[in-house]
Amino acid sequence: MSLTLRTDLGCTEAIIDDDCGLKRFYEVANILLDELKIRFTNKQDDFDTLTWNFTYRGHLLSLYYNIYTGISIYPYKSREAARKDNDAVIEVAKFLETKLLVNKARKFINAE
Repeated sequence: MSLTLRTDLGCTEAIIDDDCGLKRFYEVANILLDELKIRFTNKQDDFDTLTWNFTYRGHLLSLYYNIYTGISIYPYKSREAARKDNDAVIEVAKFLETKLLVNKARKFINAE
C-alpha cells in the first residue's frame, strides 16, 4: 500500500487501498477502533458502498468503501472542509499506512 492523496472533491481524500475487498475495509475499521480509539457515529451500508463517519481529534471524517474504487478517508463536509480537517485526514492516513504495511509484511513473513 502506498498513500495516495487526491483533491478532486474539493478536500483532501486519502486513498487507503484502491484494489481491495470488504475484508480489507473491516481491517481498516478495526485498526481505527483498536489503535486510535475512535468510535463510528453513523454507518451507512448500501449494496456496493459503505460510508462510516467518525471523529478524530475533533474532526468529523468519513471512512468510505466502494467495490469499484476501494477505501478512502475524507472530511465529512468535503466541499466546506477546513484546512485542519484535511490535515486530520492526512494524519489518519499516514498512521494507517504504517499499520497496514506492518500487517502486510507480517502476512508475507508468516507465509514462508
